[in-house]
Amino acid sequence: MRLAVYVFGGFALGLLLVGLRELLFGFGENRCSMTYMFEYPEYRRVQLPKRVARQYPSYGLYLYGEGVYAQETRGLKLTGAPVLFLPGNAGSYKQARSLGSVALRKAENLDGPIHMNVFTIDFNEELVALYGGSLRRQTQFLHESIKAILRLYKDRPDPPRSVVLVGHSMGGVVARALFTLARFNPGLVSLIITQASPHQAPVLSLDPYILEFYSAVRHRWATNAEDLRNVTVLSVGGGYLDFQVRSGLTALSCPINDLNKMSVVATAVPRTWVSTDHISIVWCKELVLATVRAFFDLIEPETGQFTESPEKRMSVLNYHFFRHPVLHPGGAQDDPVTFSAPPEAWKEVNTLRLFYSAPKEAQVIYFLFALSSRRKAYSHFHCRSNNMEMTSWLYGCTQMSGSICVQAVDLSSQTELLPAYKAVTVKISDLLSVSHLIIDASNPSGTEFVVECELQREESLTVSVQVPHVLSFGLTVSDISINSSGLLHTLQLQDFHQVYQAFRITVTSHCKTTKDRLPSVYRLRVPWFREDSFDMASIPSVSDIYSTLHTSRPDNASSALLQLHTAPNCQYKVSIRTSIPKVLGQILRFCGPVLPVYLAVVLLLMIRAQLGSIKRSGHPSGMQEVMSKSLQLHKLELPVLLLLLLLRQSWFQDVWSTLGLPAVDSLPLNSMEELSHDPKASVSVQEWPRIVSPLLCVLGSSIAFWGSTVLRVFVCFLSFFLAPLHRPSVSRDCGTLRLHSQLLLIIFLNVLGGVTCGALALMVSCLLHLYRVLRLQMTERSLSHMLNLAPEKVSQKSENGFRASDDHSKVKECNGSPLLTESVLQDVRDDLQLHFSLSTLLTLTTMLSVPSLIHWRHNLRYWVHLDPDPCWPHFVPLLISSVLLINCNTDKLLRSKLMLNLTLHLLLPLCVGMLAFCPLHIYRVTYFLSAALALLACSCYF
Repeated sequence: MRLAVYVFGGFALGLLLVGLRELLFGFGENRCSMTYMFEYPEYRRVQLPKRVARQYPSYGLYLYGEGVYAQETRGLKLTGAPVLFLPGNAGSYKQARSLGSVALRKAENLDGPIHMNVFTIDFNEELVALYGGSLRRQTQFLHESIKAILRLYKDRPDPPRSVVLVGHSMGGVVARALFTLARFNPGLVSLIITQASPHQAPVLSLDPYILEFYSAVRHRWATNAEDLRNVTVLSVGGGYLDFQVRSGLTALSCPINDLNKMSVVATAVPRTWVSTDHISIVWCKELVLATVRAFFDLIEPETGQFTESPEKRMSVLNYHFFRHPVLHPGGAQDDPVTFSAPPEAWKEVNTLRLFYSAPKEAQVIYFLFALSSRRKAYSHFHCRSNNMEMTSWLYGCTQMSGSICVQAVDLSSQTELLPAYKAVTVKISDLLSVSHLIIDASNPSGTEFVVECELQREESLTVSVQVPHVLSFGLTVSDISINSSGLLHTLQLQDFHQVYQAFRITVTSHCKTTKDRLPSVYRLRVPWFREDSFDMASIPSVSDIYSTLHTSRPDNASSALLQLHTAPNCQYKVSIRTSIPKVLGQILRFCGPVLPVYLAVVLLLMIRAQLGSIKRSGHPSGMQEVMSKSLQLHKLELPVLLLLLLLRQSWFQDVWSTLGLPAVDSLPLNSMEELSHDPKASVSVQEWPRIVSPLLCVLGSSIAFWGSTVLRVFVCFLSFFLAPLHRPSVSRDCGTLRLHSQLLLIIFLNVLGGVTCGALALMVSCLLHLYRVLRLQMTERSLSHMLNLAPEKVSQKSENGFRASDDHSKVKECNGSPLLTESVLQDVRDDLQLHFSLSTLLTLTTMLSVPSLIHWRHNLRYWVHLDPDPCWPHFVPLLISSVLLINCNTDKLLRSKLMLNLTLHLLLPLCVGMLAFCPLHIYRVTYFLSAALALLACSCYF
């Protein structure tokens, strides 16, 4: 049995390690370019009003500068457009240097009056993603900082009326929270750009304050959507390299018709096309350049300040972050175009496809595609060129004179920039007034490039393929062959729309000749979210594309698409199979934050199994031995499924709401709009995430199994070092406290937690219990090395089932001195097993409260009392229970038949309750563990 348990523990650990490897290292290295400062960066502190400085002593506002610019702004006489950077969780205000330095260099290159003043806020590197008690303070200080920044420009002839905000991580959430303040003027902020900010929900809900903060922000932006339409918000996610804030959380929840709220993943941003980790998104040169270029395009030359036009903001952001067409925002598109080229520069294309390689010599040349005879047979016209110069190149002729076009309209605005070339696709049915399509292949500068164009039939270039089921475990392969007669093929990946799916797509290309062929570009396109990813491949080649999603499909109308920008007259074979390692990585990406819930459930089940063993035999089994007996998944999942089914009944929903009970939490595998706090909405969520729950239980058991093993080894080694400081003991009562000591300790810990921080008191109580475990470990070692232990007599138990008094555990020698028997050693070992399990449970409880302790310690120089304290007043029963359990032993549990039976019956419902109500509210785990420890304490004394 022990071998089977270790085999199961090793298998579970293997699954966990495979998932972690895919999560942390499964998507390659960071390919972002580094930004550098050419001069030493300086941060000049901005003086705030005394009232603000006294109210927020740990925060500060700074102006970024370098070299001559830093000297010129020494007196804070500013003339630029203000931009304010907000750091995120544990972020430094110095992270603004990449944005500030690139903006300064670009202003110098423009050699004009337009420039930006980059400010940054010091939030004292607070852990606001783990402790939400300071989020409101940060929001209020941000409001004061914006007013202080605008006061610096009051003497200017055209002072700015708003500040542009750039928020990293939780800084982006704080920026949106500004609009929840009662006295905030929405006109002070018109543009917000967030980087890897979890707008949908917090990554970890370790206290109720962070959820209340998110609820207020969500309610404000939902109920006042019309009032906030003029506020432009762009959210940029980092992609798969950001395992701290998955990109699905960066999506903005806003009405579909509100085009001023935009979300995109860095892999889909033109001229970026790279994934960033959570920190590098701040300094990634490709993204910083896109941001700075957008800012300078948003500055009005007349005033030197950011535009107040929502339409222009939307146009500029779309240009730099979404399509990057050849026409600059605001460029004329409807004006007719005329040509002055000689007749010999016009070439009519009578075939369906054009391949043209420009020579080194400069020349002017136009290619004409007649549409009159091809409108019915072809639906689209597609063209691409590896000439990355973003200039107009596709026109629709509206007036012909012989073989020359004398007037045309510019169709280049539909161009899209891809990693290897620019491409454009136009729908022929939309060009009723156009007789010919014109390709401008001129190269006045003598640049070599290739142009490829073709007429397409959409139905012949679009193929549907069914992806394998996730439970096929990679054994089923979906194959499809493409004899490429065109430049663009689209594979509709049917039923690929859930985040738990992951596939390895192998694309093999074969061509007879590779001369003058542009590389192939493979694009995974997700219609419901801008999370496109690109892969480039030479010809011939074998490319492996690992395809996963950041968000699940919100409806049943679409699936993911694989667009293949291929070389003509080549063969492509596409093979799709499920990747189990990537599936595990996806499950950890989305459900990893809820693993503490399952860890707590497994630990409680193990303690329940130990109590059952005490009731049956009088001896607790080891944590490793009871894991196989305790992990009864059917007893956990069936009640949750039954509750979900009952909540579909209207009468049960009414009773549930009348009692004021919370909604049942679902695993975060659905979109956050589906994870509503309304019970009626939550029951509409699919039950399929419950299939993932048993796997999370297995992963939680792996953490419990090997974590408790590591803790046991740690206790064993620590007891060796502490043994010389203690007199050898042979009593099971070593490390216990007298009644008055327990009372004084309870009072002291409660006062300590109330005056300072509740987590500090919890840590002290956990260390006291750990000391009890260490003393038992030292006693067990002393007794096990004794050579004069008398053999244990035949099991002597009283009628009630527990061992008789200590007189039966001793024998009398002829000289009258008592000898210890082996039963004394067994008693110590039993108590050690019991207290080791309790110590593991207390350790988990303390770890869940550590973020508030870190925040309190970080701000200890400003205040002694943590306000608000997420542990108050819930830590009071937990402290009382932890102190009382120090004196607990197996004999006391055996004497308490009634409470022991009650505890055995209630621990399982507590585990079910954690699975039902804690995945989205992790702080509730402490409440359930407090109840369990209170039951155990009562079992020892009643």
